[in-house]
Amino acid sequence: MTVAPIADASEPQTAMRRADGPAKVRGRAQYSADYAEVGMLHGAVLRSPVPAGRITRLDVGAAESAEGVVAVCTAADQPATRAGWVLQDQTTLAIDEVRYEGEPIAVVVAATRAQAITARDEIVLEIEEFEPLDLQRSAQDGARVIHPDWADYVPSMGEYPREGNLAAIMTSEPDGVDEAFAAAARIVESTYTADRQYQAYLEPKAATVSHDDGKFVVHTAVQYPFNVRDRVAQLMGVRLTDVRVIGETIGGGFGAKLDAAVEPLAALAAKVTGRTVSIRNSRQEDLLTCPCRENAVVTMRTALDENGAMIARDVVVDMDNGAYSGEMPWLASLPLHIASATYRVEGPTRVIARLWYTNTAPTGAFRGVGGAYLYSALEQHTDAIANELGEDRRAFRVDRLIDDGTPSLSGQVLEDAGILRVAFDELEQVAPWDELLADVGPNQGIGLAAGVWMTNPMPGQATVRVNEDGTVQVITAATENGSGAVALGITRIVAEELGVDPADVSVTMPDTAVSGYDAGSQGSRTTHVVGRAALDAARDAKAQLLEAAAELLEAGPGDLVVANGVISVAGTPTVSVPVAEAAAAALWSTGPISASGSYATPPIPYNDACGVGVMFTAMATPTYHVHLAVVEVDPVSGRVDVVRYIVIQEVGKTIDEVGLRGQIQGAVTQGIGYALTENLRIGDDCRYLERSLEAYRLPLAVDTPTVEYRLLEHPDEAGPFGAKGAAEPPLVFVAGAISNAVAHALGRPINHLPITPEAVMDVLDGSA
Repeated sequence: MTVAPIADASEPQTAMRRADGPAKVRGRAQYSADYAEVGMLHGAVLRSPVPAGRITRLDVGAAESAEGVVAVCTAADQPATRAGWVLQDQTTLAIDEVRYEGEPIAVVVAATRAQAITARDEIVLEIEEFEPLDLQRSAQDGARVIHPDWADYVPSMGEYPREGNLAAIMTSEPDGVDEAFAAAARIVESTYTADRQYQAYLEPKAATVSHDDGKFVVHTAVQYPFNVRDRVAQLMGVRLTDVRVIGETIGGGFGAKLDAAVEPLAALAAKVTGRTVSIRNSRQEDLLTCPCRENAVVTMRTALDENGAMIARDVVVDMDNGAYSGEMPWLASLPLHIASATYRVEGPTRVIARLWYTNTAPTGAFRGVGGAYLYSALEQHTDAIANELGEDRRAFRVDRLIDDGTPSLSGQVLEDAGILRVAFDELEQVAPWDELLADVGPNQGIGLAAGVWMTNPMPGQATVRVNEDGTVQVITAATENGSGAVALGITRIVAEELGVDPADVSVTMPDTAVSGYDAGSQGSRTTHVVGRAALDAARDAKAQLLEAAAELLEAGPGDLVVANGVISVAGTPTVSVPVAEAAAAALWSTGPISASGSYATPPIPYNDACGVGVMFTAMATPTYHVHLAVVEVDPVSGRVDVVRYIVIQEVGKTIDEVGLRGQIQGAVTQGIGYALTENLRIGDDCRYLERSLEAYRLPLAVDTPTVEYRLLEHPDEAGPFGAKGAAEPPLVFVAGAISNAVAHALGRPINHLPITPEAVMDVLDGSA
């Protein structure tokens, strides 16, 4: 196995101009709220002011007669359908009952947005409130069932275990766990909790929809256009291809724009009125209804023998699904892949994950999904074991690292897990552990976190077209969500293969009626999956291009090379023809040069007896990571400052190092927010306590150090030039590293995320 360190923060690669840069910098990029059609209407959504109850009165008469109002849509206007990514448990508008604050009840459609909002406020709504159920109350025996008709809901992708308030259940219960605990010399047990995290993108959700001849056209800025197409089609009761989703520039997403939000509401309004309708969230609407990172409770026990070996582990995870399921049933499988992901547990590991319906906004994807709190729990637990044994925390980890060929709990063989050891060695070169410990100042602490993360394997497609002027167009439904995966990655991959300037490669905006299927910008999949599809297409287009040039140069295609926009005979560069001339010649001989490529990660072998309810079974195209944090605690205010942060990251092959540098810095910044400041708390009444960005406390530039990093290259033969996923994992391990650093500084852990100044002061004054 060859793993090479290639970069650090002081030696960045030469920057490439981003394909989307000029339009964004000059203010010409068109976002969802910018899109407009002549004569379009505007919608305002009446949302439930309470988290649980029965609608006893909905009087829309005053709203219907208000100035400028064209229609008021209620549940009576929607098709008798339910929808959902994994489980069909949702309707466009609430029917009879509301299940979370912010659930849509009606849509007022008017000539202007102001008129729609004014009329919406004229609706008379009365609700008989129920006691709302949070995670704790929902899980109690005898709790009210939030979805009484749960058994009638149809899974979109096959049956899986669920019942009552349990939206999904995943269990992996090998033999011998209880016996190992009974025989243990020591048992270390802790419970870890985490609050929700809001994606806090700059652009609230918006969509504009038209309906004509039974077909819908949706203009929206989303990460997964085909998923939004599917959801609108489900809710409107039409065929998938009766919905066309056209992508606009995305003003941030981080997972929250993978599924439909306001698009079905605008589609219903367009169908009812026969006019184009635009709906956009206010910031508060967006925050209250966004599918944010779920809150969770993780209980972890490890049995140790007399020599300190970990001989068994028992993990129980309770996750908050919110009122509807979205993609969350899949994520109930995630604890299985993380419970023993990094360090050897010599005996069996039992994992039980329970996803609970609650009377809160549905939860969903946020960069790194549940891995952020699961790895935080695992790494804090690892520190707790090392401290219990009186061992050095780094040495304890290195001595127990998994190695090449280690099987995961699902039975997936991690062929290259030895990269973890290489990463620890590289970290030691950057920041020698013993020197860090010797230099640690008053109120300072050092923390480590390490692990494996996946590259989303879902399919993608791209078409590459070489134009007669020598420029290249890539047609794909892959979305540029700001990461640079399209604007830098796909562009660079295609340009490299075709031998043209990256500035001459353009990528179309997504359009589900034009582009092949793509599974969206999620899980670091775009560069790896779509990049592979684009590379295959570019290779095919290149072969066509060389065939055309061979006719012009009277040479064999195999004797030709292409570079800098020129095709020449190998060894005789003066015998050449521009790419543009060859493409123009092909147009009138064999036809336009165009090729398509598709790719999906092949299925990974696993043990199908590993558990019950395991909905995703492997960590596809894994990468390996080690993080180190140095923090300083202010003993007066309880504030925690991250004074140094180091990332050692295996990336397969770096496509654009400058872009990746930005992704690492941004991901660590989001991780710092999750660990220390961002907090979307749920009150006893199941309403959010934080209701604005001001209250939400995003980290600022002054809260974030310049992240040091080393990239380890270990090319994956399936990826484009060896690339794997890279943008998501830098967030996954941040909370674990910071939590351990804070515990080191304080002399005791804080097992809740985020670690607030109040929690720190409780430790310092002895009240916790």
